[in-house]
Amino acid sequence: MRALKVLLVLVVVVGGLFVAADRVAVNLAEDKAAEKIRGSLALPADPEVSIKGFPFLTQVAGRSLDEVDTSLGDLKASADGHTLRVEKLKATFHDVRLSDDYSSIEKAASATATATLSYPDLTSASGANVQVAYGGQKDGQGQVKISPSFPLLSSLEVTGSVTAQGNTLRLRADSIPTMCRLLPGCADKVREQTDHEWKLDQLPSNLKLDKVTTGPGGVKITATGTDVKLPG
Repeated sequence: MRALKVLLVLVVVVGGLFVAADRVAVNLAEDKAAEKIRGSLALPADPEVSIKGFPFLTQVAGRSLDEVDTSLGDLKASADGHTLRVEKLKATFHDVRLSDDYSSIEKAASATATATLSYPDLTSASGANVQVAYGGQKDGQGQVKISPSFPLLSSLEVTGSVTAQGNTLRLRADSIPTMCRLLPGCADKVREQTDHEWKLDQLPSNLKLDKVTTGPGGVKITATGTDVKLPG
C-alpha cells in the first residue's frame, strides 16, 4: 500500500513537471512566432499568438500544430495616396506544419480571418469632402451611403457597396443620380470621389478576401484560404 502511494505521488509530480515544461515551451514558441510575424509584416507591435492543443511538445515532435490563433491588430490598405485602416485582423490557422529544423512555420492546411472597416476610416480614405455612412438594407444586402461634393449640387447622396476580391477592397457607387448626369463633368467628378480600390498587401499568402457584410456598426470582412503560408 505504501509503495502504491509513493508511485501515485511520483506520477503526480512527473505529470506536473511535464505540464509545466509544456506550458513554458508553448509560451516561448508563441513569443518567437509573434516576433517573426511582426518583422515579416512590418507591424508596429508584436501580434498576439496563441498555439492551441495539448500537449504542445508532442505536436512539435510530429512537426504539426493543431491550431494557431493570431491577432495581427490594425493593418493598412492603400491606393492612389489614400490609406484605409483595417481594424483588428484576427486569423486562425489549422493543421500547421513546421519546418524540418523547427525554426519556422511552413504553411497551414486552411485558415480563416476576420477584420472590420469603420465608416470614419472609409470616409478618411475616400478623400476630402466625402462622407461614407451606413445606408441600410436593399434586397437583403447592406449598403453604404456616400456623400460626395460637387459645386452645383449642395446635397448629393448616392448608395453604394463595399466588395472584396483577392486582396483588394472596393468601394463603388451603385449609380449616379439623373440630376448629376445632366450636368457636364458631374458624373466623372462624383465617380472620382465614390469609387475607390485599396490593396491589402499584408495578408498571408493564399489568404484571400471572400465575404463582406455591411451593417450599422461597420463593414465586416472575412478571408479564407488553403495551403496558407504564415508570415515568419
